[in-house]
Amino acid sequence: MSLLVDYFYSSSNLSIVVRKPLKLAALALMAGSGAMLFWPKQIAAIANSSAKLIARYTAVDEFSKPKFALEGEALFREQSLPAASISLSEQKLLKVLVNTRAYFRKFAAEDPVINRVGVLETQGVTIPKVLETLDFMVQVLKEDMAAGRPARLRDPQFINQNFRVIRWSPYNPRDRQQTEKLRVTKYAVFIQAGSRQKTATFNTALYALPESATTDLFYKQYTKQDVLTGIYEPGGKAAGKVQPLAYLTRAAFEEALMQGTVLVRFGGGSSAYFNVDRNNGIAYVRGLEPRDQKRYWYFRPVKAIKGYGNKIQNKIDIEPSVTFAGDVFNLGLGKIVVLDTGIAGQKRLILGVVADTGGAFIPNLYQLDYLAGLFPNRQTFSQQTGYVPDFVKAYILVKK
Repeated sequence: MSLLVDYFYSSSNLSIVVRKPLKLAALALMAGSGAMLFWPKQIAAIANSSAKLIARYTAVDEFSKPKFALEGEALFREQSLPAASISLSEQKLLKVLVNTRAYFRKFAAEDPVINRVGVLETQGVTIPKVLETLDFMVQVLKEDMAAGRPARLRDPQFINQNFRVIRWSPYNPRDRQQTEKLRVTKYAVFIQAGSRQKTATFNTALYALPESATTDLFYKQYTKQDVLTGIYEPGGKAAGKVQPLAYLTRAAFEEALMQGTVLVRFGGGSSAYFNVDRNNGIAYVRGLEPRDQKRYWYFRPVKAIKGYGNKIQNKIDIEPSVTFAGDVFNLGLGKIVVLDTGIAGQKRLILGVVADTGGAFIPNLYQLDYLAGLFPNRQTFSQQTGYVPDFVKAYILVKK
């Protein structure tokens, strides 16, 4: 026999009332452990007082060290999406949803980051609810595609009926004037010319670490500037310890570091994708020019555009126009986000999945990075991404 029971759930960051069906045996165990149990009628009497306990959340950096605390009620409130069609590619979105869901299933035991609900736990969101949201969206897309009908996920009325729509207001400790709209940057995979050998033009390498680097952490003693002096090249003090994958111009190299994935064309019809693998353990410094950053990334060959993953071989295959890079530590992997660009027309509302991250996003609760696509150069990139302004309203969807 099961009963519907309300009880307090507590963690280091919050206390919240949860309603769950529990078998009598489990109920007895909880009561014996001192859990605070409430019958459904009691919930109304304590809901208001418990809301004050939910509010506070402590954000962490990529090393899980506390950085600042904030009030959840300052960031989130439930609203409805505006009446505008949602822009999405059904095939691309389905792929990213399925791949993100598969990451949770395969790697939850070895990747503690994805077990963090993040700041949305102040709104009662749980990891099972995140997974339910992903599963439901996959189901809806598959049903609509099989029936040959328009995707219901494009319809804001369907979204409002089936999802909690949580308006996300930014929290920026360095700019307290940014209170309403999220900052949106855009990233891409750029096509870069390169060479397999070092030349006068292509003189800056993408390096791959050896398999022994899982235990031999030699690479963590070198800054980006150390590497660029040629320590791994013939005659350098660490020559032969890493493998050069491709040589680019210095500008193209910096772009590859910034974007995380690069498509290198070697000439003669040969090309290859490379994605960041591991870094030297030095934190990214906000406000410091990219060329002056001491963090250095090593690369690996890949067969697709890669998003988040605890290891290069585990990374999620992602797609442009439906993927956001964000703070997976404090916002959380797999969150569904809708951007309201405020621009009338076909692409006013943009829906995507937080399936990627970057050093600039930890901690960062005021910004997302939108994966715009594959581009031959910065000029084309800028021309074709003007439909996404720098600041937008943002909503997070959670299955009801």
